[in-house]
Amino acid sequence: MIHRTAALFVFAFATPGFAQSVTLTPADPQPAAGDLTPGLAVSYAYPKDVRLLEDAEDALESAKSGPPIRGLSYSDNTEGDLTLTSEKASKVAAAINGFIRFDAAGTFEVEMISNDGLVASIGGQQVGLYDGVHGCEPAGIQEVVVPEAAWYSIEITYFQRKGSACLEMDWNVDGRMGPVPDAVFAHIE
Repeated sequence: MIHRTAALFVFAFATPGFAQSVTLTPADPQPAAGDLTPGLAVSYAYPKDVRLLEDAEDALESAKSGPPIRGLSYSDNTEGDLTLTSEKASKVAAAINGFIRFDAAGTFEVEMISNDGLVASIGGQQVGLYDGVHGCEPAGIQEVVVPEAAWYSIEITYFQRKGSACLEMDWNVDGRMGPVPDAVFAHIE
């Protein structure tokens, strides 16, 4: 009985993660270079309170477009600083979309880091999920199979409740984990 309780405790409070690799699907059609703008498109909503992704998704039904974000390189900021490119520091919900470019085929690892919740997909596959209020923490490493060098769609629902905020993505395309450069993100206006 003690072992079962301990196992449940570890499971309930473990950092989210993924067990199986997923194969990404390239954007079809591929966006034309002349149609792309650097960064990712974002729409914001400002709910009275937000503690779960469900709250963020409900608020985003009345979202308004905001200035694009430069990529997924928003390190943990200081309480009171604006969240991403929004108009507020707290109680922010964001719907983010665009494309990410992989320059080579292969199997890679990606990891989403957030404060607070997020659900993220690339090429039609979920690659990050961390629901609820928490500090700037990783959602767990996800192995992805990239079938060809190409642009892949990226979609993220993100929220920040109070305190500091962060939204980052790491990958290992060069054999070691590190920040994804902003230059590989683009969107169509």
